[in-house]
Formats: sequence, C-alpha cells, structure tokens
Amino acid sequence: MDFNFIPLAFGEAISPTTAAYALATIGLVVHFGFTGLVNFGQAGFMAIGGYAFVVTSLQFHWPLPFAILATIVCSVIFAFLLGLPTLRLRADYLSIVTIAAAEIVRLSVKTPELTGLTGGATGLNGGAEDFQALNPFPNGQYLGPLHMTASDLWAAICGWALVLLACLLVWALMRSPWGRIVKGIREDEDAVRALGKNVFSYKMQALVLGGVLGGLAGALFILPRSLQPDNYGTQLTFFLYTIMLLGGATTIFGPLLGAAIFWVVLSLSDGLLSLAVTNHILPITSTQQGPIRFIIVGLALMLLVIFRPQGILGKKAEVFFRA
Repeated sequence: MDFNFIPLAFGEAISPTTAAYALATIGLVVHFGFTGLVNFGQAGFMAIGGYAFVVTSLQFHWPLPFAILATIVCSVIFAFLLGLPTLRLRADYLSIVTIAAAEIVRLSVKTPELTGLTGGATGLNGGAEDFQALNPFPNGQYLGPLHMTASDLWAAICGWALVLLACLLVWALMRSPWGRIVKGIREDEDAVRALGKNVFSYKMQALVLGGVLGGLAGALFILPRSLQPDNYGTQLTFFLYTIMLLGGATTIFGPLLGAAIFWVVLSLSDGLLSLAVTNHILPITSTQQGPIRFIIVGLALMLLVIFRPQGILGKKAEVFFRA
C-alpha cells in the first residue's frame, strides 16, 4: 500500500491555504468570539478581498501595494454596508443579512454582464503574478517529503507572517480598554450602553476589523490558485466556524491550531479513504469519498462540542458555543 499521502497531509498544516483559513477565522473570532456578532458571511468578505486584489492587479494593472490597499478599502466598505442597517437591531438580523450578502457577492461576480471584469463563472487566472515576481526562491521542491513548490513556499511564508501580525494586533486590542468594552458587549450590551458607551460604534469597529482580516484572507487564498467564485460559497463560512470552534471561539491562537487540524484531518481522511477504495476495503465509490470525509469532520466537531465546548485552547470562564 502507498502511504505517501501522509507527509503531504501533514504538510497542509503549513500551507498557504491553511494560513488563509486561519486569518479569516481570526476575523471571525473578533466578530463572534469577542464581540458576539453572529456573522454568517465571512466568505463574502473573503470574496470581496479576493476579487478586489485580483481585479485591481490583473485588470487595472495596479502595483501590488495598491492592490492590497484596494482589498482593505473594499472590505471596509462592505462591512459598513452590512453593519449600518443591522447593528442597531438584534443579533439574528446580522446573521440573516451577512449570509445573504455573501451569496449576493458570489452570484453577482458570476453574471455574464460582469464577465469582462470578474471572469464570470470561470473566474480569473494570474492574479498572483506580481506577488510571485517578488519570490526569492528558485524553482524546485522544498521541505523534503512535504514537496512544497517555490511559489507555495513563498506564499506560505508571507501568509503565516500576516497571520502572526493579525494575532499580535488582536491580542493587543483585546488587552486594551477597547477589547474590554467589546467583550462587555458580548456578555451584556445593555449594561455597556448604561455606562455611556456607544455600542453601535464599537460593534461597527469590530465588524470592520474582522472584515478586513477576512478580505486579506481572501487575497491570500488565491495566491496558490486561480480566482473561482464558487470557492466562496456558504460552506466556506461554516468551515471557518468549524475551525473557530475547534481551536476555541475566544482565543487568539485557536484559529491557527484549528485550521491546521482541520486541513490535516481532511487530507488524512481523504488519503485513507482513497486507499480503502483502491484496495476494496470499504464498499464505497470514489464519488462517495468526498462527502464521507466531511462526515468524519462533522462527527469530530460534534464530539468536541459535547465534551469540550470551549474548544481545544478555550477556557470555560470565557463564552463558548452553546448547542
């Protein structure tokens, strides 16, 4: 039997894709874990960031720094569009608006009228050319059995550096008076409002911060691949929630651990199922293999919620997922 998939699966723990998921989940932790904002549209922020980055760099030929700036600006605008009509209302309104807005973004970029700008349903290729032009590594395979290419290694280094910077920023903010206020909003926003704080303003600031992190994650997500609208479906947001609950919804470094475990488990289960199908160990087809690996992840999450609802790194004193 061929077990070459095992080192490749563990290599997913440091891949640029895992870094993108970790960065987007940090933004979700700011929203849900620390502020109590039920955002079901983080995939929309990632789509906005990915399209802003690729369209400005590929279609408008903007330099890399301006493409990154466009990613941030578009994410801020999207956060304001979502927050202004909803943040003064109950939390469930935000969840309805965000999940709908994410789907609106995904379906809008697929329309034939925008094909010349967004690539339509087929997406866009070559959005990371300016970024890869800065790659200092010569072509080849790196990290031994992990078989990481030069482009993936460069994207992984930059991606994880960005993730660590985001962790440092959120860690500093949550130890500041601003962080204590948003945590108070999570626990009892009426009490915070009674103390004279502008709850709406703090919620908007948290929504913008988490949205910008999601937008940058969307730009990071397309570095090793082409830009495809269907990559930003609703399932992406629920993957991020899985990662958040796995690592801990109120932790800074939980998203890093959760993203690594999520992708390693997915890759290992996929490899093991492929091995079982090839050697006729399990009575399933290769078509059934994909859904079954997500069933495995779902079962693991159910057990986690039952036996450790605060996540791997979470503390029971903090808020956690309540089934």
